[in-house]
Amino acid sequence: MNLKATQNALVFDKVNPLDLSLTLDCGQCFRWVENSDGSWHGVVGSKKVDAVCEGGNLILTGDVSENDREMWSRYFDLRRDYSSLCERFCADKWLKKAVDDYPGIRVLHQEPWETLCSFIISQNNNIPRIKGIIDRLCYNFGDDLGGDFTFPSAQTIAQKTPEDLAVLRAGFRVKYILDAAKKISDGKIDLTEIENADIETARLELQKISGVGPKVAECALLYGFGRVDAFPVDVWVRRIMEELYPDGLPECTEGARGIAQQYLFHWRRNVVNPFEDE
Repeated sequence: MNLKATQNALVFDKVNPLDLSLTLDCGQCFRWVENSDGSWHGVVGSKKVDAVCEGGNLILTGDVSENDREMWSRYFDLRRDYSSLCERFCADKWLKKAVDDYPGIRVLHQEPWETLCSFIISQNNNIPRIKGIIDRLCYNFGDDLGGDFTFPSAQTIAQKTPEDLAVLRAGFRVKYILDAAKKISDGKIDLTEIENADIETARLELQKISGVGPKVAECALLYGFGRVDAFPVDVWVRRIMEELYPDGLPECTEGARGIAQQYLFHWRRNVVNPFEDE
């Protein structure tokens, strides 16, 4: 994977496999929107960009510069060899089906606070409503980038009251958002320490936040801390494990169970009968 910089774009070449539609719309992030031309518009940190894949290249336009190449490489997990990883997954027949049917899914490495807060919001919720709450959070408390808004910091949200956050229409989740923001702002929860801790310690630390149970903690670790062996279990993943892996995931997923889970999750949600060809 190489990078080319032009005046108005960053071009990462040879990034196959990468399918932006599968990656940005598979439930791991909530602030990307597909444009009418098939490109994707989003805000990452304080950068608003449009992204498109053409000819095996990832092209970013908007608020981009060559100085940000490492940030974007990290965000899209471009340093990881997904071709080799998927080849390894194909040792298992069910994972081979998932990889063959939905090639190009990548697990993003998002900002930890935004990811944690987003998955607190996701509890007992559907994706359109999650996106609506997050949009209102950013519009009301983020910085204006000229029609787009940043995700507000934990320190900003920690200063708010439940009454302030009523505008989100987030229901019972408000108290959990505030608890997370205050504990991070006060230093009771240190996101940098969590990123560097062993995964069991990281899980326990995140679950010190009110409303953060095992599933939210695993989602935060996988999508926000780059811990690709974290393994979120929702109703679909539970079904996958019961139907296909009653004895646990196969050895070929070792060290990357979270990435395997993302392929299996998307595949199982979209396949009518996984046993149809058996």
